[in-house]
Amino acid sequence: MKHILFVSYLALLSFGLVRAQAQPYRVVFDLTSRDSLDQKAVMRWIKEVAAANPKAEMEVVMYARGFELVMPERSTVAADVKESMKNPNVSFKVCEIAMKNNKVEKSQLLAGVQTVPDGIYEIVSKQREQWGYIKVMH
Repeated sequence: MKHILFVSYLALLSFGLVRAQAQPYRVVFDLTSRDSLDQKAVMRWIKEVAAANPKAEMEVVMYARGFELVMPERSTVAADVKESMKNPNVSFKVCEIAMKNNKVEKSQLLAGVQTVPDGIYEIVSKQREQWGYIKVMH
């Protein structure tokens, strides 16, 4: 009897592990700071996640002053951003409200960076779709 219970327990545990591994790895990074340490942190995390799971989907949503990450003349990691954009599972999205408030034009952003009408809504939408959420802070 103990043997049957033990085997049943292992079967249930195995099923749980297989199911957990089948879940997609999707994370949205919330960047509001212009701080160079925050810029370096989010780029390091993107590299680490991609190395750990090449199928992971990642999106960096920038509002407030976070959009400076993707402005060539203000970013401390523009080369890293360009390299990350080569990965089809990585996207960078800037809030159009923040751009308007700071008088920034899309032409001032790195090529390939997308804009969204509302950065906060973008993050909330991702969370509704079961994306993990990480606030970028050092």
